Amino acid sequence: MTLTADEIREHLRGVAVGLLTPFDEGGSIRHDALAANARELYDAGVRTFLAAANISEYHSLSNEERVAVAETSVEALPADACVLAGVGGPTAEACELARSHERAGVDAMMVMPPDHTYVHERGLLDYYRELAAATDRPLSPYVRGFDPSVAFLTDLTRVDGVVGVKYAIEDPVKLGAATDAGADDVVWVDGLAEPYAVSFWAEGAEGFSAGVSNFRPEVGLALYDALAAGEWERARALRNACLPFQRFRGETGTDNEVPGAVSVPAVKQGLELAGLAGGAVREPLRPLSAEERGRVEDLYDRLDDDIDRLV
Repeated sequence: MTLTADEIREHLRGVAVGLLTPFDEGGSIRHDALAANARELYDAGVRTFLAAANISEYHSLSNEERVAVAETSVEALPADACVLAGVGGPTAEACELARSHERAGVDAMMVMPPDHTYVHERGLLDYYRELAAATDRPLSPYVRGFDPSVAFLTDLTRVDGVVGVKYAIEDPVKLGAATDAGADDVVWVDGLAEPYAVSFWAEGAEGFSAGVSNFRPEVGLALYDALAAGEWERARALRNACLPFQRFRGETGTDNEVPGAVSVPAVKQGLELAGLAGGAVREPLRPLSAEERGRVEDLYDRLDDDIDRLV
């Protein structure tokens, strides 16, 4: 049985961990490893999971693979876990994917950021309405990749079926204006992970997506507890422990000038170092170089020391 809209809202008030897609060296999905990762993270205290999401290499998966990943995730997790699955692309295709995810048993849809060169805010709201009409499952749009107006964000919270907004714009002031003007029953989620958790919380976010917490969930869970208790000094200390690894994730990597190219392979190595399954990446991503892998090991050891000290 899937969760109610109110139960999903409550789950969004927490740490949403991405389930990265572990590929073998031939590019096939290791579903057994995906299921094992989900169960390990659940046992560590995580209750909100993003399947076939951005960090899951959504754009390198076919729709059939996205549904299969979502189904594996649902089957691996107990009934009290919340699974949001990624949907996106052309309207008709996204609606069919949402219906397929619904049949797979997911609790809600994480609507991927628009990947168009040009976006019209009113047209994007129509897109969300079409998706909401196609499925009984609630939506949590992922806002990233363009500079939305406060009016758009406000209207987004009043689209029927929207229970949360994953906000990934580096502008906490705009977030504060949107949370003030938006519907009270929509949960705002920090989509920029631990580095923005403190500032976004002060502006009205009630949850955050995982960065290093994808492989060391105890730090994200402790950070959430500190924010919820108003323990700002502790929250900043936990946030600061995550910064070196998160800053590395924003780098360009070898023979490349585009920021963030190492982000997913770095988290996959973090999973491996934590005893979970990371696996290979698919193009257009590239694996880390030997030098980068060494840096990730050093950053992981530093994070490990900070977790021992703070958690």
